[in-house]
Amino acid sequence: MVSLGALWLPILLAAVLVFIASSVIHMVLKYHNTDYRKLPNEDAVRAALRSGDPPPGQYVTPYVMDMKEMEKPEVKQKYAEGPVGVVYLRKPGPVNMGPYLGQWFMFSLVVSLFVAYIAGVALGPGAPYLTVFRLVGATAFLAYAAGQVPAAIWMGKPWRVTAKEVFDGLVYGLLTAGTFGWLWPR
Repeated sequence: MVSLGALWLPILLAAVLVFIASSVIHMVLKYHNTDYRKLPNEDAVRAALRSGDPPPGQYVTPYVMDMKEMEKPEVKQKYAEGPVGVVYLRKPGPVNMGPYLGQWFMFSLVVSLFVAYIAGVALGPGAPYLTVFRLVGATAFLAYAAGQVPAAIWMGKPWRVTAKEVFDGLVYGLLTAGTFGWLWPR
């Protein structure tokens, strides 16, 4: 067993490397730029949403409180007519990337912390690089990638977008694995 205290450097460095890789993916490679599309009637949709004055949150349309309502003819008609979707709304105002980036870094740090805990319990000091790499890589990949899939299954997120996010998770998992393998206590 290896304590979390002995793994502070790979925890921190893996989070930093994931943060940097994410920045490169989004600001240099930019393959996520096509993940979102503009609504053809964006101004009308924005005006309609604004007129309802919804608070920030997660919304679904058509909305049903209970699955039994799905059998009602008027609900079936709404689904047939469309649109069918999930909408996330934030509070109005200018976008300030600072808090988002801070939260992303904290998330990466938490992932690294839990990965370190799992690896520390499963492996002892002096574990071979490849053993550390495999365990940490699989665990980090699951943490960064697996959570993307349910949104494609249940919310209608396009599978091509989900595939790119899962690929990102693979990159982050490999970076985390390499960092822990390199800095694993001997």
